[in-house]
Amino acid sequence: MAESWDGSHSDDSFRDSLYTEPIYEAFLCPLTRQVMRDPVSIENGQTFERDAIEKWFKECRDSGRRPTCPLTQKELKSTDLNPSIALRNTIEEWTKRNDAAQLDKACRTLSLGNSEIDVLQSLNYITYICQKSRYNKHAVHNAELVPTISSVLKSGNRKVRLKALETLCIIAEGDDDNKEVIAAGDNIRTIVKFLSHEHSQEREEAVSLLYELSKSESLCEKIGGVSGTILILVGMASSKSANILTVERADKTLENLEKCENNVRQMAENGRLQPLLSLLLKGSPETRLSMVSYLGELVLSNDVKVFVAQTAGSVLVDVMKSGSNQAIEAALKSLNQISSYETSAKILVHAGILPPLVKDLFTVGVNQLPMRMKEVSATILANVVSSSANFESIPLDQDRRTLVSEDIVHNLLHLINNTGPAIECKLLQVLVGLTSSATTVANIVAAIKSSGATISLIQFVEAPQKDVRMASIKLLQNISPYMCQELADALRSAGGQLSCLINVIAEDNGISEEQAAAVGLLADLPESDTGLTRRLLEEGAFKIAFSKVVSIRQGITRGGRFVTRFLEGLVTVLSRLTYILEGEPEVIALAREYSLASLFTDLLQMNELDKVQRVSALSLQNLSKQSKHLTKVPVVPEPGFFCSIFPCLGKQPVINGLCLVHRGFCSIKHSFCLLEGKAVEKLVACLDHTNEKVVEAALAALCTLLDDDVDIDQGVSVLDEADGIKPILDILRDNRTEILRQKAVWAAERILRNDDIANVIAGDQNVGTALVEAFRHGDYRTRQIAERALKHVDKLPNFSGIFTKKGA
Repeated sequence: MAESWDGSHSDDSFRDSLYTEPIYEAFLCPLTRQVMRDPVSIENGQTFERDAIEKWFKECRDSGRRPTCPLTQKELKSTDLNPSIALRNTIEEWTKRNDAAQLDKACRTLSLGNSEIDVLQSLNYITYICQKSRYNKHAVHNAELVPTISSVLKSGNRKVRLKALETLCIIAEGDDDNKEVIAAGDNIRTIVKFLSHEHSQEREEAVSLLYELSKSESLCEKIGGVSGTILILVGMASSKSANILTVERADKTLENLEKCENNVRQMAENGRLQPLLSLLLKGSPETRLSMVSYLGELVLSNDVKVFVAQTAGSVLVDVMKSGSNQAIEAALKSLNQISSYETSAKILVHAGILPPLVKDLFTVGVNQLPMRMKEVSATILANVVSSSANFESIPLDQDRRTLVSEDIVHNLLHLINNTGPAIECKLLQVLVGLTSSATTVANIVAAIKSSGATISLIQFVEAPQKDVRMASIKLLQNISPYMCQELADALRSAGGQLSCLINVIAEDNGISEEQAAAVGLLADLPESDTGLTRRLLEEGAFKIAFSKVVSIRQGITRGGRFVTRFLEGLVTVLSRLTYILEGEPEVIALAREYSLASLFTDLLQMNELDKVQRVSALSLQNLSKQSKHLTKVPVVPEPGFFCSIFPCLGKQPVINGLCLVHRGFCSIKHSFCLLEGKAVEKLVACLDHTNEKVVEAALAALCTLLDDDVDIDQGVSVLDEADGIKPILDILRDNRTEILRQKAVWAAERILRNDDIANVIAGDQNVGTALVEAFRHGDYRTRQIAERALKHVDKLPNFSGIFTKKGA
């Protein structure tokens, strides 16, 4: 049977109807029953298709038989093949005549808007003949069939559209003229739309067609110019769910489209950066500059920043070192974005970015960079410093100076005071980064002190630019633990910087990082500086701090990333009031007005906020020390004349409601009494805290119930009722820190003055051992107290009762 153009037998009738001449038997190969293309004859004169008879002879050899004629089965002496040139020419002429007739019929079928079945048959035939020979593709082109087939892409029938895509793909293969015709008009846009179709077959055929078209360099820009093409192809090439052939075709299409720089830019914009980086690394100088410039305009994800830093970081740094100003500016823009992510910034540090950055910033004169470029350099340096690299070990020059060397820091401080706000801000951020590291902060603090820059840095707190102000506040907070008194002195005597800090804290736009830093700075200043505390009082800082704490506690002010830092700072600032209560009626009145004792008692229960609990306990200690002065001791009238005559009339009246510890009328609000404020139980609960600082503060507050000027025996009873004695003795036994041991020994000695408790504790060997250890290893005062405690439990003899007084 004759060859079928669509690979099946279902359309033989259609094919036969197109033939202008019959198929002669001589045209058909006896083995394949297909029209021969390369007829050859064997020694007995029989004619076959060359491929078919060669296959027959091979089968004979492989089976160990002598070659035979397939038709006569007679052995052959020779397997030589003789081309049947005349027959081949005849077949070719016959084929051309029939192909022309068949093509004409297919053209009329497509043009006349026939049924979908007829259109499919015509497309099938065109596909068939174009696969047969390159000549037929030219014939299709000359017959102007390509635009007609392209119009079929808009058919409402999916099968027709699918076949049209397949046909155009075959027509385009290896034929640039046909590619140009297919790409004419808005056909590219139509093909691209198929890339997003829900049917996978249409997507597969569309990407195959685009792949063929992209092989023509002249069409690459046009394909990339259709909106969304690059984005969709990038998505397909990186898809893990699409057909593997589709993924490969999309990837190869993109590789072809890389011939156009505009396409490379689009790919980079959509996450496919390798083509851009390849041009950046290997392109011509003009192309490299163009790619560097464009790289700086892209918005890169963090993963991509790391990839770019690894691939092109060293090249960009080299451009900074030796490029023209135009090239340096382009490189700086790229490095600015890459350095904004910590991981990629570290890669740039290893690539050697620090020396040229610092050089660009410090260079003055004819060779200095324009200020706009210095601003970018300062931004990059601020980004890089935030990466937490080992800056103290990275040399900047031949003198092995580093970023934390004294003269380098002096230069930075000089620049900060002699440039505009933009560079000021970035250089302040550089110092913020360097002071955020425990390994470099000491160097920066030393350089600030030696340069006398404290006052000038504090002045930036008043800067009108919010970013400058915030960078300044963060820097001051970072260095405040190392130079708190210097900062306190400056803020106390300076103009409006303290007011500015308080105004920042008072802002009501949520809780910002700037607010947390501002209150954190004030919180780090020494509470012993009463002059500063009074300035804060005058500026209304405590009223603001109190209202903010209450607002956060009541949920009025919403939390956020900085709420914990903000609350810790507020509580610490508020606690300053409790350090100046002695002899200050105005401050005591304020503490009463704000109900500070109740507030700090409530704050003790803020679990997981160790600093808040510690500061609250210390504040309660300070407040409780004033209770003995503020309690209202009842006035008992003097016995009268008749009381001396009649003793029964001199009996003291019973007064109810007195505080057991302070022997007067107490309240949590007016006398800050821990007992009246139900704070004792909450402080006892803090004694088993995992943070020793919290335990120290809570124990110190409880010890105020055992002071000399209160009823110690009643204080012991209060602790006993609150189940506080065992935790105190546990602290003594655990010996976690020296401070805790000192406080626990002091409290234990007072507790053991109670004979009943001492008798019980005397049998506890662990307590006795702990007291002996304190007696042996403590400081002088602790040893004395431990000695008295050991006497209470009969571990040491008490000689005071043995010797009688002289003259007794």
